[in-house]
Amino acid sequence: MSEAVSTASEFCSTRDAAQRLGVSLTTVQQMVESGLLDAWKTAGGHRRIRVSSVDAFLRSHQSATSPSNMPKAVRVLVAEDDRLMQALYEKTLGAWDAPIELKIVSSGFEGLMEIGRQRPDLLVADLVMPDLDGFALIRKLRADPSLAAMDIVVVTGLRDNDIEDQGGLPADVLVYRKPIPFRELKGYIQAKVAQQQRQLRAAIAG
Repeated sequence: MSEAVSTASEFCSTRDAAQRLGVSLTTVQQMVESGLLDAWKTAGGHRRIRVSSVDAFLRSHQSATSPSNMPKAVRVLVAEDDRLMQALYEKTLGAWDAPIELKIVSSGFEGLMEIGRQRPDLLVADLVMPDLDGFALIRKLRADPSLAAMDIVVVTGLRDNDIEDQGGLPADVLVYRKPIPFRELKGYIQAKVAQQQRQLRAAIAG
């Protein structure tokens, strides 16, 4: 009797394993066939899955998705006063499969206020804005030693000579032309995500 109880507690059905793991019956069957779960078949052809292998898989999965191992979100601040452009940024970046925290402001002054509250990993700025334009915003940021290394991308409709007439931009500021080059922006942000993941792994390993 005690041996039968021990066997019953050591193994579970496919349905029980699916409930424990939060997956479908078909997924559990595939996990058994691929060796991810340890199981055997009864004389009647029913699978019995070792509970310890289910628990081990859960532990490893929870460890892999724990907050310390999750990719840190890249904070992106967009300074753009055009409402249609704002909506386009929000819709497009929100559809990307990347950990992004997006904040949109309508002027350089609002951008400075937001940066003071929470520094972004990337500033995407228009140059022609009310209150404080993109030129002044960037100059103020580059003049602050604590913010001088912030990654800045400009998306503008101005031509090169128009930018030069306004005093130019720092050499490390990347300039894109409107319409918004989302393909290039996506590549830039994906590189930032990869960089942060490398730094996170190095910190965990250290």
